[in-house]
Amino acid sequence: MAIKFNFQDKEYCIGDSIRVNYKIKEKDKERLQAFDGVIIAIKAANFVVQKHATDQVVVERIFPKITPWIESIKKLRSPKTKVRRAKLYYLRDPKAKTL
Repeated sequence: MAIKFNFQDKEYCIGDSIRVNYKIKEKDKERLQAFDGVIIAIKAANFVVQKHATDQVVVERIFPKITPWIESIKKLRSPKTKVRRAKLYYLRDPKAKTL
């Protein structure tokens, strides 16, 4: 159960809000797309980022740690309190946030 991972000599932990810039290939062109969210799980080869979109829509995306498609990862903020879980799957339940 990993709770930290390194990418380009920077350390990211569970609960960090991050922005992942990754390359998208469309036919013969490439472009960068950003995905903002919270790291809810870190596994051996992947990390899961959860994003809250409009109208209470939640989007989760699984990124591999080692891939040429990730351009950069920027930490936007750290969690307000110390995270004491290895996986933050309780954030998936909308009732847990509204109480």
